[in-house]
Amino acid sequence: MLTFEQMLINLIVALALGALIGVEREFAGKEAGIRTSMLVAGGATIFSMIALTLPELIGKNVTNYAQAITVQNAGFLNIIANIVVGIGFLGAGIIIKNKNHVHGLTTAADIWMTSAIGVLVGIGLVQFAIISAIIVSGLLFLFRKMKISERIDKDFPGKDDDGN
Repeated sequence: MLTFEQMLINLIVALALGALIGVEREFAGKEAGIRTSMLVAGGATIFSMIALTLPELIGKNVTNYAQAITVQNAGFLNIIANIVVGIGFLGAGIIIKNKNHVHGLTTAADIWMTSAIGVLVGIGLVQFAIISAIIVSGLLFLFRKMKISERIDKDFPGKDDDGN
């Protein structure tokens, strides 16, 4: 089971990685910036640690065979699966369609990716989470500087995902 110190370190790492991803959105003036990304990554990490910790916590109090089977088959990992659903709902609230143009799709995808990075931290894959956050942040920054979506918009009017 994770110790309190490990949980605290995981939370701090997740918040820092969320902030790293949120910086690009913040500089771009988007709705979901540093604070949102920090909360999404931190929340995903906490829920992931809950999913990994609950079986052991409940298992400590198991007194008979039927309870042991229940603990083993309770599906605690469904908590992690439901992070995806919850974040999808949050992202859907950000996406706005005006006539032939969609706004907020990149921001919604950013939130989704940030939650995945939070899950990585929560399940202990911190090194991969750090590399993922650096790559995502770098790509968001690079593509904004290159103005890829503006070029696509000029070449294919009305076909762009969100103009971000």
